[in-house]
Amino acid sequence: MIKEEVIQICQKAKAASYEISGLSTKVKNSILKRASSLIIDNIDNIIVENDKDIALAEKNNLEAAKIERLKLDKDRIVGIANSINSIVTLADPVGEITYESSRPSGIDVKRIRTSIGVLLTIYESRPNVTSDVSALCLKSGNVAILRCGSDSINSSTIIANLYRQALKDHNINENAVSLISKTDRSYVNELLQQDKYIDIVIPRGGKSLIQAIMNNTQIPVIKHLDGNCHTYINEDADFDKAVKITYNAKLRRVGICGATESLVIDKKIAKDVLPLIVKDLTDHGCEIRGDILAKEICPTINSATQEDFYTEYLDKIISVKIVDNIEEAITHINSHSSSHTESIVTQNQEAADKFLKEIDSANVMHNTSTQFADGGEFGLGAEVGISTGKLHARGPVGLEQLTTYKYQVTADCATRK
Repeated sequence: MIKEEVIQICQKAKAASYEISGLSTKVKNSILKRASSLIIDNIDNIIVENDKDIALAEKNNLEAAKIERLKLDKDRIVGIANSINSIVTLADPVGEITYESSRPSGIDVKRIRTSIGVLLTIYESRPNVTSDVSALCLKSGNVAILRCGSDSINSSTIIANLYRQALKDHNINENAVSLISKTDRSYVNELLQQDKYIDIVIPRGGKSLIQAIMNNTQIPVIKHLDGNCHTYINEDADFDKAVKITYNAKLRRVGICGATESLVIDKKIAKDVLPLIVKDLTDHGCEIRGDILAKEICPTINSATQEDFYTEYLDKIISVKIVDNIEEAITHINSHSSSHTESIVTQNQEAADKFLKEIDSANVMHNTSTQFADGGEFGLGAEVGISTGKLHARGPVGLEQLTTYKYQVTADCATRK
């Protein structure tokens, strides 16, 4: 029964993909504007549905960080609508010519961006992802099959239905956006077998989710792994900047993947800057877990284990590692991070350039809070996730990353010798 239901959903999505891929930019933008308007008009209704999710999450003792990500208030809903409008203003990548050549043989070759087709997104307690994925898929001419976690089912359902309404209002196939309303995990297992209809899977969640998906599908996967992000305070850092950036990187929102989870500090300045950072973080309720050298400087902090340096806390907890120099800092970060986002705080441009070049992560930053690791902040309008892999996309996955390409070859009457 589940298999037949899933196949039907996928068949409808595949059929819609042929219609969506051919829409003009004007029509796609009009649909998105309508979706944004519907979301604003339904703020109160969205909050009602979100309250149901919050109540159930609290009853089930969901972690505080996940509840914080799940919560939708008026400001966050307006932010969702504004994100849609920002996507409207972006250039449509579909149809862009990225290469062209007239060959001596008489053929003319063009490489043109095209839609991928049907995208399956599997995500947890973040209802805003429902809108971000839907909007980016529609603008890039793709179809979205959405599978949210049970934690956000009510919030995600109403948002997805508003997109479907916007499509219907334009006499466009509403199956361009489909949300799996059943929370039974067997639906996910069956979806992952539908390589005949689904072109790519984009999961957003922890390592266990990503690994489970990769072990159970032949569909290409764009991985959005956990965010074990680092902030490195170099020996030539401005201390005031170091304190401000570390505070924002850790505590602005602890439940997002771009939050700094580990602090790395050069030994030469640790005695001077670490106490300043410790006071600022602990004054705001953050637990600090340091290595032996960090504890010698600040005996009040807790001892870190090796596991701490690999951990995405999504909470008011941060680990601290003291290193001898930038080479050790880079080695430590490359061996412990999840390849998401790392930042160096320094006034030394040579050190900054070395860090930016040698750190092997999707996002590398200089004098910048890691919480800027976001498609919207990068000018991409939004993102369907931040890819920590290297193929086919890396970093925030926005419009351009949701396209592939094909070659168009034309001639008057070309035959090959």
